[in-house]
Amino acid sequence: MIASTAHRVAESTAEYVNERIREATEERVGRIAAAGPPAIERRLKELDEEWDIERTLETNFALVVLAGFGLGEFVDRRWNWLPAVAAGFMVQHALQGWCPPIEVFRRLGIRTQAEIERERYALKAIRGDFENVSQHHSDGRAAAREALESAS
Repeated sequence: MIASTAHRVAESTAEYVNERIREATEERVGRIAAAGPPAIERRLKELDEEWDIERTLETNFALVVLAGFGLGEFVDRRWNWLPAVAAGFMVQHALQGWCPPIEVFRRLGIRTQAEIERERYALKAIRGDFENVSQHHSDGRAAAREALESAS
């Protein structure tokens, strides 16, 4: 089964883990909102640097492949199976949105890009970034342009 790209990781993550990530995000947004505009600005900058699950998996994959090749070359050639297993996991992740490292990284609180963006836009809404977007437009392109400019 090929999972949809947008929500495949969250859909393949245990619901209690997703809920823990959601609750942590909501608690953090509430705390930062109460701290005021400078805290919101700091957090938005931190979010620009946060690694999402995809970047974490890509880095993990590359490190496992490099370690496997190094161990296969300098220790014992039987280590050459390690990159093949890692590649299989990455194919599984690409198709299903799940692979064994996902379990570990999600429990550690590594979020999807959508989860990070949810926090970002909540903070921007609290900051007032979207108050100038009118709800009524006769021209759909004008509405889209205004919304995209406000969200930038």
